[in-house]
Amino acid sequence: MSDERDYLLRPAGVLGVCLLLGLVMGGWLLGHEIKTMKFADRSVDVKGLVERKVKSDQATWAIGFKTAGDDLPATFAHSEADKNAVLKFLAAQGVTADEITTGDISVTDRQTNDSAPPKGSRYVLAQTVSVATKDVDKLARAGQQTASLVQAGVVLTNNSHIAYTFGGLNALKPDMITEATRNARAAADRFAADSGSQVGSIKDASQGTFSITADSPGSANDDDGMYGGSPQADSSIMKRVRVVVTITYYLK
Repeated sequence: MSDERDYLLRPAGVLGVCLLLGLVMGGWLLGHEIKTMKFADRSVDVKGLVERKVKSDQATWAIGFKTAGDDLPATFAHSEADKNAVLKFLAAQGVTADEITTGDISVTDRQTNDSAPPKGSRYVLAQTVSVATKDVDKLARAGQQTASLVQAGVVLTNNSHIAYTFGGLNALKPDMITEATRNARAAADRFAADSGSQVGSIKDASQGTFSITADSPGSANDDDGMYGGSPQADSSIMKRVRVVVTITYYLK
């Protein structure tokens, strides 16, 4: 009779043990889920900023000039004389022939293009002599001597300016991104320490675009990585490369 009773109670005991284990596991899983949910809700957004001051490695100068007159052959001869004056000026500044490109000449007949009789000279001839060099200092010095072209009678156009560019951005990117990420992590650590938390893994990250601007002492940066009130970037030999990364860290 005792054996029969034990036989009948054994399944009930196994079932009880299973239910107990289920309750224990369920409680553990529930606690784990609650902890995970709390962990996921706690995060901090931080930014890491890095700037580099660099020197331009390429300079281009499009020297545009115009000549006007009523006699086309004479006006053309005058334009060619202006071109030769520009080439002579560049040679005197140390610019070599392989750094110079002479553009096509454009002719505007104001009598055929205007419905009303033209005021002033009928023909306007425009030419451009372009310079491209890696010797940015040489071209900067030449740009300071353009008054001599004006004194020679060359009428320069408004677009005659030197543009400076920096082509070494790809070489800077890896180190700058690494440093920006490190700065963001440091900011997250400071926030966590102040709030009694610890920094966990990365929840989200976005790399800001690189910006190259003129290195102007009066420039004011903003959160978008651009400069407000700075001169046109290509007008300055010295430039400022800037990147901002935004990273969201979990807090625990």
